[in-house]
Amino acid sequence: MMDLFNFTLTYQEMFILAVVGLLVGMAKTGIHGTGMIAVPLLAIVFGGRASSGIMLPILILGDLMAVYHYNTYTQWEHLKRVLPFAFVGVLLGTYIGIFIDDLVFRQVMAGIIFFSVGIMFWNDKQQSYMTSQNFLFKAGLGMAAGFTTMVGNLAGSVMAVYLLSLNLLKNQFIGTAAWFFLIINLVKVPFHVYSWETITWDSLFLDLLVLPFIALGSFLGIQLVKSVPEQIYRRFIIAMTIIAALLMMFQS
Repeated sequence: MMDLFNFTLTYQEMFILAVVGLLVGMAKTGIHGTGMIAVPLLAIVFGGRASSGIMLPILILGDLMAVYHYNTYTQWEHLKRVLPFAFVGVLLGTYIGIFIDDLVFRQVMAGIIFFSVGIMFWNDKQQSYMTSQNFLFKAGLGMAAGFTTMVGNLAGSVMAVYLLSLNLLKNQFIGTAAWFFLIINLVKVPFHVYSWETITWDSLFLDLLVLPFIALGSFLGIQLVKSVPEQIYRRFIIAMTIIAALLMMFQS
């Protein structure tokens, strides 16, 4: 056992914290899906609500590393179209998310993701990209992304559907997602500090200990993405998005 900033952790729990940092770093720099493992791992150690406040700064540190590396690939015109709706989703998640049953919430979000992926496949088959320009499509996925990132850090798969519908290259996909989540995660901080009270000085100092592992994960993610061809990367993202939705639907 070890006492760290008012947290008493076993060596196994410290190891899990390091693994979480590694997985988040990889997720933020392009290995979509590793973040799905990080969220429940952290919840095992700290519990669902408390872990959300510890996870947020870890995510922001990962976002900063991803933005630094992929900044030049960011597609700002697409970000500007979806961010306002995401801000609305964050507000909704802050004030009504705590009243929603976790299981029902995950199942509903899984259904939305499956439906959106289906639309995206239809869009690809028609060789048309009108879906990504549709107001309801952008507004719905934008609000869903903001809501889910506030309530359960599940927005990665929702945002992946929107970005895949734009047919972006892999570096554009990662760079645009990096800026989206950096902005949204920074917006979430005051709500975690003042409304939910899940971020404290102690939790921030604990997060800083994870920084080297986030950096290592970011490096590994960048190297792995470089070796993956564009079309294979797109298929990988689609597969991981569907797996994430299945996990949401059947997780008890």
